[in-house]
Amino acid sequence: MANYWMVKQEPTAYSWDDFVKDGKTDWTGVRNFKARLFLKDMKLGDKVYFYHSVVGKEIVGIAEVTKEAFPDPTDTAWHAVELTPSKPLKKPVTLAAIKENAALANIYLVRQPRFSVMPLTKDEFQEILSMSK
Repeated sequence: MANYWMVKQEPTAYSWDDFVKDGKTDWTGVRNFKARLFLKDMKLGDKVYFYHSVVGKEIVGIAEVTKEAFPDPTDTAWHAVELTPSKPLKKPVTLAAIKENAALANIYLVRQPRFSVMPLTKDEFQEILSMSK
């Protein structure tokens, strides 16, 4: 059974376009204990929204976990996963639109926005997907 996630990245540092150009990336540099646990919970085939933080503040694409947690090469006390881009969203879903949607009131992006990796329920994932059409 697939799980659903969201990762956040500043597009000036690494954008969706950079990700697509690279074809895959190791999601490294996560230095929050709770987020580290989330990385450890990611499984092959899990779906992951890619969110542009700071600039844009919107979900722009869907990725997939293609390698489960392994020691982060930038600091082996932490974990990383490999992500591969699946597809861009037809229409980016903004943070403002997410905050206006009562069905998404409890997601980490709204409640604890400092996390760079966060879980979503299947219903939350589907709700965001419907907003992108």
